[in-house]
Amino acid sequence: MARQQRGDTTQGAAIRRQPTPEQVWVAMARCYRTMSSQIERSFVDSGLSLTDFMILEALLHKGSLTITEIQAAALLASGSMTAAVDRLESRALIARTLSKQDRRARILELTAGGNAVIQQVYAQHSGQLKQWMGLLTSEERAITFSSLRKLERHLKAIDSDSPQ
Repeated sequence: MARQQRGDTTQGAAIRRQPTPEQVWVAMARCYRTMSSQIERSFVDSGLSLTDFMILEALLHKGSLTITEIQAAALLASGSMTAAVDRLESRALIARTLSKQDRRARILELTAGGNAVIQQVYAQHSGQLKQWMGLLTSEERAITFSSLRKLERHLKAIDSDSPQ
């Protein structure tokens, strides 16, 4: 029988190895960093940063949103939002309009040009994700997804119990 290669994620290897919480954290962090880096490189031709992409993607799939709503939907920090919104507006990919419900709020929406750009970039992005995730069986994807969501819910519950 051939010796299993390092990093083999077959069920047998995972059961024998039983990683520590620290090893799981490091693996998740490395995977996220590698995937983010590859995703950012895929946007180079479109001139978008990861933040730009996330804003445009949120507007594509959720429709017009305020900056606060985009931050929540796209998991973006407020510090990067203003510069990204200014950059996208200067490229005529988004437009800012006044909210009818709250005069202080600005609504962001895709322009026709922004819609065309994000449609093309998102299609490429989706194809890449399918290619990368194709390594995992549908069962492995389901287990990974449900495990990460379970961990997320637990961490949010801990965070909400903490004094702010």
